[in-house]
Amino acid sequence: MGNVILDLAVTLDGFIEGPNGEIDWCIMDDDMDFSGFLSSIDTIFYGRVSYDMWGNFQPDTNASETEKSIWAGVHSKKKYVFSTQPKSDGKATFIASGLADKVRELKEKEGRDIWLYGGASLIETFIDLQLIDIYRLSIHPTVLGAGKPLFGNLRERLNLKLLKTNVFRSGVVQVIYEHKK
Repeated sequence: MGNVILDLAVTLDGFIEGPNGEIDWCIMDDDMDFSGFLSSIDTIFYGRVSYDMWGNFQPDTNASETEKSIWAGVHSKKKYVFSTQPKSDGKATFIASGLADKVRELKEKEGRDIWLYGGASLIETFIDLQLIDIYRLSIHPTVLGAGKPLFGNLRERLNLKLLKTNVFRSGVVQVIYEHKK
């Protein structure tokens, strides 16, 4: 049974994007081993807006080989899009209802872990339904002062247990927690 892992970049003041949706503050260092994370998953969960923006993103032709490799890794995974506006593009499975049951069904299948990519409202839904097993948050050394908060509309307290901390050359600190159920 795979875990649902929320792997997300967040600013020091708790925002996942700036007031205009900007994510230009995100740092990607080689020592973060994002490719290692990608090799530990076989499925990605998206909300519709995040999928429309990033689900089929292709880096520019002048992008680094590392960036091209990362995106090739992302696009090699099974993709599920949770949306009340289902569509079909042949590259993902769109799910319009029964979110909790579908997630539990997918977790029971043989395979690797599942990356909860987001967006914000899908993350809130997963938190409310207690569907996230691991919180893997990379805290970036940036303070925005405003934007979209990670934990904006929690219905109840989250109790987490620290599993590991990683510190990277860039100053990013990654904290990995499991949900105490």
